Amino acid sequence: MTEVEQVKYLLSLCTEEQRRQVFEYLRAEFPIHPIEAKLNAQAEIILEAIDRASDLTLRGVRGVIAEAAFEINVVKNLVGWRDITPQGDYPYDFLLEDEIGRVSVQVKMQRQKAHHPMMANEGYRYLPSDMYVVETQRTRGGLNTATQEDTRPYRFGEFDILAVSLHPSSNNWAAFMYTVADWLVARPENDNYLLKFQPVSMASGSEWTDDFETCVRWFRSKVKRKIWTPLLPQST
Repeated sequence: MTEVEQVKYLLSLCTEEQRRQVFEYLRAEFPIHPIEAKLNAQAEIILEAIDRASDLTLRGVRGVIAEAAFEINVVKNLVGWRDITPQGDYPYDFLLEDEIGRVSVQVKMQRQKAHHPMMANEGYRYLPSDMYVVETQRTRGGLNTATQEDTRPYRFGEFDILAVSLHPSSNNWAAFMYTVADWLVARPENDNYLLKFQPVSMASGSEWTDDFETCVRWFRSKVKRKIWTPLLPQST
């Protein structure tokens, strides 16, 4: 038996309180995450602060978690790809590159309402009731002083692929659905902009897929599709 195995065996003989004391002893030497040093606060305090946060703040936290989950569960498992995301504020969250070229990815969280997955027709009544929904606009608004245009909506062409975290419906941070950004629905008043609420398929098909590299092939094929085509005039 190795020394580490001996320690583990001795710990198994300890009471819960004794193990907690050992944990606290080791905890002083081994921070859980570098964010503790950055904020000069223990992880337990940071987590307690998040737990006390409002629903609006938690929504932002979930969005950040979705981005981290995409990096850890998807990006780091891709073969032949490099993460070359630059520092700064861009309309995409990730810029990835393989031997063929670059692909920009915007990560968004599937919307929920009253702690339940929100359906597309709850975003706009004319959207389908059998699809989920994602909000595709920036967190904060603004005004372009030169053009007097709202800077919150995304324009077509600002990113290549939309990755939607399905954690609200799957309880799995590794679950994503992907589509080509140009296939998204345009705003009826200005087809240069993405519609605020986009319908998201519950399963892989010809417009949405749960496989990132499949979506990259769609994007690079230049095939023209739409994730959904309205049958009625777009009015709420």
